[in-house]
Amino acid sequence: MTAFAAVCIFPVGASSEERKPQESHDMAVNRNLNIFNSIVKQLELNYVDTIRPKEAFDAAIGALLSTVDPYTVYYDSEDRQELLQMTTGEYDFGGIGSFIMERNGSSYISEPKQGAPAALAGLRSGDKIIRVDSVDTSNFGSAAVTKLLRGPVGTPLEVTVVRPFVTDSVLTFNLVRGKLTDPSVPFSGVINGNTGYIRLTSFIATTGKEVKSALEEFKKNPEVTRIVLDLRGNGGGLLESAVDVLGNFLPKGTEVLRTKGRDGRNEKIYKTTHSPIYPDIPLAVIIDGGSASSSEITAGALQDLDRAVLIGSRSFGKGLVQRTLSLPYDGLLKVTEAKYYIPSGRLIQALDYSHRNPDGSVAPTPDSLTNVYHTLHGREVRDGGGLMPDVKVDWNGYSRLTYNLVKDFHFFDFANRYANTHEAIASPEEFTVTDEIYADFKNSVSPENYNSDKICEEYLDKLKELVEKEGYMTDETKAAFETLTPLLKQDINKEFDAKRNEVGDYLEGEIVERYYHANGKLRQELKNDKAVKEAERILSDPTLLKKTLGHDLTANSAKGGKKGKK
Repeated sequence: MTAFAAVCIFPVGASSEERKPQESHDMAVNRNLNIFNSIVKQLELNYVDTIRPKEAFDAAIGALLSTVDPYTVYYDSEDRQELLQMTTGEYDFGGIGSFIMERNGSSYISEPKQGAPAALAGLRSGDKIIRVDSVDTSNFGSAAVTKLLRGPVGTPLEVTVVRPFVTDSVLTFNLVRGKLTDPSVPFSGVINGNTGYIRLTSFIATTGKEVKSALEEFKKNPEVTRIVLDLRGNGGGLLESAVDVLGNFLPKGTEVLRTKGRDGRNEKIYKTTHSPIYPDIPLAVIIDGGSASSSEITAGALQDLDRAVLIGSRSFGKGLVQRTLSLPYDGLLKVTEAKYYIPSGRLIQALDYSHRNPDGSVAPTPDSLTNVYHTLHGREVRDGGGLMPDVKVDWNGYSRLTYNLVKDFHFFDFANRYANTHEAIASPEEFTVTDEIYADFKNSVSPENYNSDKICEEYLDKLKELVEKEGYMTDETKAAFETLTPLLKQDINKEFDAKRNEVGDYLEGEIVERYYHANGKLRQELKNDKAVKEAERILSDPTLLKKTLGHDLTANSAKGGKKGKK
């Protein structure tokens, strides 16, 4: 009997799905679960090779969750630590407390944290890690070296490095692994004489205490007349921590947030629970495109209640709330369970994941389709697409020169050389890159070891090709190209001179970091920070502050937002 293949042809536009009676949502879920279960069993019984269950199911789970939103995430038993660190700022293992960088197949100390075992032992940025205990790590990548450096808190280890730019380059350090933490307030202090500045990088379980502690320190200093809360790059975290932070600036019992589940069900109202430390001090909050979630709850509530001036650029636009659910075998599911609404009543979610384009992508809500709401004292604000600051700041991007100098480690190497040949420098607020230091740096970046994409030259070559192809290459055109070519030819010395301030500032931060760690670099950056300067300008002028917020801040009596769109 001749073997044959069965071929099924269905009429165009009339699928078998359309001929079925419409089924309920629950029936559809159960039916597809049964289908999936059957597919797994048939593969297990009949597939030519053994299937790899972990990889297969990870891919299936990932595909399922990709149809909802990027914030609904599955964590298996091995990944739970990631979620623990996100919510507590703590790790369940010990380490040396330094970022490890991979370069040319080897691993280097790139940023020892202040007060951590690496810094206390004397390890420095740029040290090449060639041995951990008895293991030769000369050609180990960062993942392998990091694994060796981690271990139980309190256990000893020996690290051998090669230090650049010193005579005795091979050095061995004995360390004890310490408890690793990432505080949510890496820096707070009084800057420029009377500005209390708080850099808040996340919202974790300890954030409320950290912010309160910083504010209480400011309270002891009679010179502090204004406060700047910097939320740039803060991707959020715990909702409750945001409410706790807001309680430091708003009257007790102030409504700052509402959350609503599917179809508006399970509404929860969040109010401040303690008396404020600073109920009426001039306050500014700095935001940018990296400020999301709990950052937007904090900044949005303060804007809606006319309590603070928002400065910077449009925030990310995440108006969704997640919670974690336990799963079998020590798994966790972080699932989006609600949307949140700040005091004016607006939802600032930028993307509606329930309405996707045919290709599966999600488009942001156009500004023209957003709705107008009002703050407590009548200022217009809009929903959708994040928070718009009251005062915009143009951050300006780095030039191609600076980008290439970072990419190819020129800043990194020079700062390491400087730190290993200069015992000390002035404070972060006083240290500057002099013309002598800048010239030394410029000379260290020779044209031979500077890799650039040479965009202008490449585009000019493409233009020549196009002109030739289209038949426009006349004697006159050739002459024009001959004139233009030397003008666009890359001259690294000219680029260095033209970008003296930008490159010098970046180099200054890198050098300061070698002596004063990340906090020192931040203090150095604040010297010329445009957003901070703008905040101080507005907060120091009562008339301008009143005009910006629409009321006299010292007479603030916020009790709740003024709801309703228009």
